[in-house]
Amino acid sequence: MSKCSADETPVCCCMDVGTIMDNTDCTASYSRVFANRAEADETLAALSERARGVESDPCKIIPTYKDVDGGVQLDIGFVFCCEAETLIFQLGLR
Repeated sequence: MSKCSADETPVCCCMDVGTIMDNTDCTASYSRVFANRAEADETLAALSERARGVESDPCKIIPTYKDVDGGVQLDIGFVFCCEAETLIFQLGLR
């Protein structure tokens, strides 16, 4: 068995899920520059709908707009109640 502090099972090289997901990372971030505010708003609405489909408790969605050269930068923070929801949301965007 390796010198890992994780609870490993030597037979199948498995780890306890709590070793990987400990509920300390419940935030997903998104950032992109759009040609205009309307395009940014459309993306915010679509991503918010996806987050609402994953949440068990209300997800806190924090959008920030900034005018930049070439358009509008949209930064969004999605704060879920648990890390599993964050991971499901992120995987759904791939």
